[in-house]
Amino acid sequence: MDTTVREIGERVVAALEMAGFTRLTVLEYGKWIRRLDMLARKQGGVYTPGLGAEFASLTTSPRTGKFSDQRRKAHSRLVDLFDSCVLTGRVDLSVKKRGEDRATPRSQEFAALLAAWSDEIKERGLASETRAAYRRTAWAYLLYLEANGITSLQAAEGAGVLGFLESMRGRWSENSMWAGTTNLRPFLNFARRPDLVEAVNMVGPKRHYGIIPVLGNRDEEMVVQACASGKIPARDAAITLLALVTGLRACDLIALRLKDLDWRNLTFGIVQQKTGNPLTLPVPPMIASRLAEYLLEERPDSGDEHVFLRSVAPHAQFSDHCSIYDVIRRVFKAAGADRARVGTRLLRHNAATRLLRAGTPLPTISAVLGHSNPDSTNVYLGADTERMRACVLPVPVPQGAGR
Repeated sequence: MDTTVREIGERVVAALEMAGFTRLTVLEYGKWIRRLDMLARKQGGVYTPGLGAEFASLTTSPRTGKFSDQRRKAHSRLVDLFDSCVLTGRVDLSVKKRGEDRATPRSQEFAALLAAWSDEIKERGLASETRAAYRRTAWAYLLYLEANGITSLQAAEGAGVLGFLESMRGRWSENSMWAGTTNLRPFLNFARRPDLVEAVNMVGPKRHYGIIPVLGNRDEEMVVQACASGKIPARDAAITLLALVTGLRACDLIALRLKDLDWRNLTFGIVQQKTGNPLTLPVPPMIASRLAEYLLEERPDSGDEHVFLRSVAPHAQFSDHCSIYDVIRRVFKAAGADRARVGTRLLRHNAATRLLRAGTPLPTISAVLGHSNPDSTNVYLGADTERMRACVLPVPVPQGAGR
């Protein structure tokens, strides 16, 4: 079996070329392999997972002396390929999704507990996005315990729960902290540790509902015109218009399959990833036109049945919601409506607000957005400024004022 960085690197490069990666991308991987080879010289050029972990931790740019997210992603991706080659004998080019486990608990008890939890939440019939969130939080908590020398849940204490949540605070927003504690409770209940559940309850993060931003008329017109004009790639235009008009979540755009499209009736039907609810929505002619252009002219030749695929190899479905965010951000920038933050969340809120301002009943908006709870739509009421003004009583003017 190949053991040196150079030997494994040759296999990685060959796999990339066979999979149809662009020459520029292959050259980039070659640059990263040379970096790894220089690090491996201290142990005779031999590659080990330990060396890979050390390489992945080298995230500081020599030029700036600061953390480089690009370097972090590049090194981690290369280490994934090398590790897959060492462990399985083949180069795994599959794209890992957001939150997909890159490391599993070493403790047999933790690994078995995580597997049992995965089976449990699947049997409960929870939506796929909910299952992923539950499993991701449990996985992160167990890895945190291992990193602190705890390999059995019986040895875990409430302080460890608080320490885990505190370690997440630097990376999570307040709403994410609320979601994290919400996702951790079911796992600890499943593990029959009510004392640890009480520790979670002590944190008590609150869910905040801020004022929801919406697009201005001018920005919306610029984006629609750019998508219709052909200056935007058909795939990116179809994704952006679908999010703008229907308010689809990023996970549902990613999961959309060719069989979901009904071209005869210009509709598409899905089962929502977050709620598990079925949803059928129309495809307006403009979107249908750009979507057909993408499928007939731009879409890579692939056996993957998802509608939207990566434009560079491997030609598979998008890995996570960040890919959709990047597409929408590029479209807005090309349209001249560049905003600091724009994604499906903003476009979903915008679609709901437009429907509300048009006098659409809340139950209908709830059905269009696919809310599992109709009350979820009430959060959009705060964005309807005209109706909010109508609810404000006039300020009484004291007698004699202004004389």
